[in-house]
Order: sequence, then structure tokens, then C-alpha cells
Amino acid sequence: MTRQEFAAAAAARAGEVVALTRALVAVPSPNPPGDTNACAEAAAALIRDAVPDAEVALHRTSDLVANVVARVRGSGPGRRVVFNGHLDTYPVNEALPWTVPPLGGVLRDGRLYGRGTADMKGGIAASILALSLLARHRALWRGEAVLTLAGDEESMGPLGTRWLMDNVPHAVGDAVIIGDAGSPRVLRFGEKGFLWLEIEAEGRAAHGAHVHLGVNALDRLCAALDAVRGLRALVPEAPAGVTAAIAAARPVSEALAGAGEADVLGSVTVNIGRIEGGTSTNLVPASARAGVDIRLPVGVACARAEAALAAALAAHPGVTWRVTRRFEPNHTDPAQAVVRVTAAAAAEVLGGPCAVNMRVGGSDARWFRMAGLPTVVYGPTPHNMGGADEYVLVEELEQVARVHALAALDLLSAPA
Repeated sequence: MTRQEFAAAAAARAGEVVALTRALVAVPSPNPPGDTNACAEAAAALIRDAVPDAEVALHRTSDLVANVVARVRGSGPGRRVVFNGHLDTYPVNEALPWTVPPLGGVLRDGRLYGRGTADMKGGIAASILALSLLARHRALWRGEAVLTLAGDEESMGPLGTRWLMDNVPHAVGDAVIIGDAGSPRVLRFGEKGFLWLEIEAEGRAAHGAHVHLGVNALDRLCAALDAVRGLRALVPEAPAGVTAAIAAARPVSEALAGAGEADVLGSVTVNIGRIEGGTSTNLVPASARAGVDIRLPVGVACARAEAALAAALAAHPGVTWRVTRRFEPNHTDPAQAVVRVTAAAAAEVLGGPCAVNMRVGGSDARWFRMAGLPTVVYGPTPHNMGGADEYVLVEELEQVARVHALAALDLLSAPA
């Protein structure tokens, strides 16, 4: 078989991704509570059916979290390509105005509905189909193709992808392809980092008519939050290749993700997501607190942002703050083989160019990139993700499956 014949086989079998997605959606895995045991069992069974000779193992890392690893070997020694995905989804939330059964996998007008179809059981199904195609045509490639499915991505926890990387040797490789939500027209090679803050302010209670006897904690908090917003002025020191890629992707990417995405990708953003304080309108509040989400572009490290925070808040009396969660911005050089090869495969399948860009939100790709592994995210467009009637376009699922298969084949068959 030639590569051209492999591409034809991938196109002919692309429709199988729908049944795989429906089977995964039928098994709930909402996080919280984060119980992925049943979904992991179902995924392992699907892989064994699709790839009878695959090495499949379940790894339970807590009472709730279960992960799956499947491996297929090629015609000889060579590189290792890892597909990755997460089994957990947003809560189903039946109270939302669903017009279809949330776990029914309803197929209507080219759309496949159900919780997790877009984020990201459809992407997992695409990788399972790609693994099956590689297994049936292993004479074309060398090395190993591995699929890792994590159980705790939505909670950004360490018991899924991170645990597998630390404990299963073949869960890491020379290149990583993740089918998380995005768009077939945009290949993502990096993502912003973040700092989550808890900021607290103390004051002195008094009656609202006697403000001279009190110290308003909310006033102190608001002044501190104004100082935190000042981090938006930090200028990133990003590699030229990253800046150029964001600019080049703008016409395609912003048409899909909204005007202003390029500016957001290249700058520090501050979102004040929660404020609490006070007990009554006519009382001076003695305490107040806020939760802040700061997103960092490539070129602004967490340490630099935290130093700026410390300097900005040092002059604010009664204010304390702490970082509750942090991840560094991360990216794979756009010139890396996994980026170039996957973008070329996407252009081949789409019949036109695929934009290459950063990703605004976080994903398990960060674990691989933090370990120095070249990683891309390429998945279907999410519609109503986390809301009622979540759906994915069948055409896009098929495109993603074909691109995963072709990119992996090209990476594994290239000269060493």
C-alpha cells in the first residue's frame, strides 16, 4: 500500500467516527464529580474492537479517576507518536433546556448532539479511528502509535495525563497530537499560561452613616484590583516565530473565534471573576475578597507576573493575596515537524490552507510541552460546549480523524 492508498482508506472509513463518538457519549463522565471509571472501560472496549492486537491497559489513580493507554507497534523500531484526549466532560446538567437526550448521541442535519461530543469525546473517537487505520497498515510505518486517555482534565488535576507521563514510559513520545475542541481550520501549537489569585482585604466595621469610624474593606479591595489590572501593561518577550504565527493566523482564526483574539493571545488579560464582601447596605464592610484569573502570553513567565503583583500590591494596607493555581505559558516552535506535518495534512484534507496559531484556553497539552515534547491541538469546533444541546459537525469529526491518521503516518514514516 502507498500513502495515497492510505489516505483513500482514511477517507473511506471516516464515517466510522460517528459510531465511536456516540458510544463514548452514551457513558456519562461529568466532572464534577469526575468519575471516569465506566467511560474508561467503554473506551478500552472500543479500542480493543477497533484495534484487536493493541496493547490496552487501564490505570486507576483514585477511586474516581481512570485512565486508558493503548499502544500499536509498526513494522520496526522508530519514533513514537502519542495521541491524547480526556474522558471527563462538563456536567450534563439536565436542568438546562436540552431539546435532545443529553447522552443520546442524536444525529440530525449533519450534527451530532450530546454532552462531550465536542469536548472531547469526538476528538477521542477521531484518534481511535486513526489508531485503527495505522494498525491495519503498519507496513507503511515504523515505531509506535500510542493513545492516552486521561480522567481529570476538566479539573486540571495531576491524576490523568501528568500521572501517565510520570508512570507509563510509552505515554510520552517524539510528537503529541491532541483532538481537543478547536477547529479543523486552525492548528494550535501553544497556549497561554495563567495565575489564579485570591485577594483579601481587611477593614474595620462601622455604621454606614459613621464612615469616619470605620475602614471600608471593599474600598481597599477595589483599589487593589485596580492595581492588579495594571498587569495588562506588561510587554511580552515572545519569540519572533510565535508573534508572526499569531499575526498570520488572524484572518482565519478571528473569523472563527471572534475579533480581538489575536490581541488577547499576545497580551496579559485580567478577569475579576468573583467579589464578596459586606453584610448590609448600611454597614461598613470589615472584610472582602475576590477571585482573579490572569492569563499570560508566551513571553511573560509566572515569576515575572508575580513579581509585578507583589510590587503593585505592596503599598495597599490591609490587603493580602495568594496564588491558588499557576501554569506557565507554553508552546511548540511552529517550525517543529509535528506542526508542519499536521498543518500540511489538514490542508490536504480541507483542500485549502490551515491556520497555525496559539490557543486562548488551557488543555493537557501544557503537560507535554512543559516536558519538552512537541505538541499540537487539532480538533472539531465546539458548539454549545458545556450548555444545552452541545453538538459537533459530523463533517468536522471526519476531517479531524483523517488529519490525525495522515499526520501520524507522515511523522512515523519519515526518514530518521
